[in-house]
Amino acid sequence: MKKLALLFAGLSLFVATGCNDDEETVMEAPLNGIWQPVKKVVTVVAIGEDPVSDGISFDTDCQKTSRWVFGIDNNGKRKDMGDSSTPGTCTPTFDRNFSYTYDKDSKAIQIKYQGIVEPDQGKIISISDTTVNIMFEDKTDPTEFHSETYTLKRVTL
Repeated sequence: MKKLALLFAGLSLFVATGCNDDEETVMEAPLNGIWQPVKKVVTVVAIGEDPVSDGISFDTDCQKTSRWVFGIDNNGKRKDMGDSSTPGTCTPTFDRNFSYTYDKDSKAIQIKYQGIVEPDQGKIISISDTTVNIMFEDKTDPTEFHSETYTLKRVTL
């Protein structure tokens, strides 16, 4: 009986000290890598109006070749592809190098495209090994809220 009591006391002590979550760190997938845009949701809310959202899927064969590359050196490249007027031919619809900053604590991201004065200001909504959701807000018009949220999936070579 004493052995059972000692065993129970030992297990209680082990459980009480072994389950401390105060120092647990949350592992976050890295942003660097090659990403394929899957979907974009554009939301506009004008003052006094109902919100309007429009979802756009990147589901044509050409759109599926679009890539966003985030390098470990905070430089990258975005190349969006679309269908051209010639059937079966893809054409770039946006092709720019960029530099970026990403703050993991606040989830804030800024992308500065080469040749474009104003950087895109955004936030990483979620990120995993396979998917990232990035929301960019356009704050140039104080009478309406405008955002574009991209869902991208990681491309493995």
